[in-house]
Amino acid sequence: MIKEESRFAKSTVFEGMTSIRALLDNLKDGIDGARKIEKILFDKSKLKSKEKEFRYLSKMAEMFSFELITADTAEIDALSIGASHGGIIALCGERSYQPISHESIIENGFYVMIEGIEDPYNFGYALRSIYAAGADGIILSERNWLSAAGVVCRSSAGASERLNIFIENEGFIKIFKEKGYQVVCADIKNSISVYEANLKKPILLIVGGEKRGISASLLKQADQIVRIDYGRRFDAALSAASAATILAFEVHKSNM
Repeated sequence: MIKEESRFAKSTVFEGMTSIRALLDNLKDGIDGARKIEKILFDKSKLKSKEKEFRYLSKMAEMFSFELITADTAEIDALSIGASHGGIIALCGERSYQPISHESIIENGFYVMIEGIEDPYNFGYALRSIYAAGADGIILSERNWLSAAGVVCRSSAGASERLNIFIENEGFIKIFKEKGYQVVCADIKNSISVYEANLKKPILLIVGGEKRGISASLLKQADQIVRIDYGRRFDAALSAASAATILAFEVHKSNM
């Protein structure tokens, strides 16, 4: 755990084929600002058992001009954060993120803002669910876990690289409202049940971390405040990832 915590601050090492396929899919789709792969290290002891993956990566290396290098297990372990890389890691550059503008926000869309998640794994799990629920993009505060991109990509099963990600800027709520979006915040005070709320698109859903919640300045701009009703008395908050999952799929259900 100490090894992981010491590297959370900065990590553009992507581990395992799920994460690497997400990077390659972005390159194949020609996504603006897609992260560049500098080199992929492949455990030479796995060349026989993972021959199919090596052939695929060889083809991609030629197509997108990155190095594919066979390496010792110890070298890969030393560069990686976790232990689930499966003998394949990618060393990558930085990703660029779009500004929020009238042009970058689609008509009749579904966007989610996550504010104040304390853990990169929880952050990644939230992004995985939001992507699966069909969100068109993610809005993040300046304080987020994007610097630990490899960890987040692994825990999100590649979704963090496939999602359109924006960093909040001054007046971004106004931009969404001018595009006809309703702003829905998840909180308890002055709330209605999410199961009774209007969650029709276009919608910007805002979910806060379990410790700090959503900032007062954002709550003040909400068109609706919704809560998740529990099945029994329970005074603790759900994890941000669990809350984001429930809320995002309620939006999906409301727009089916």
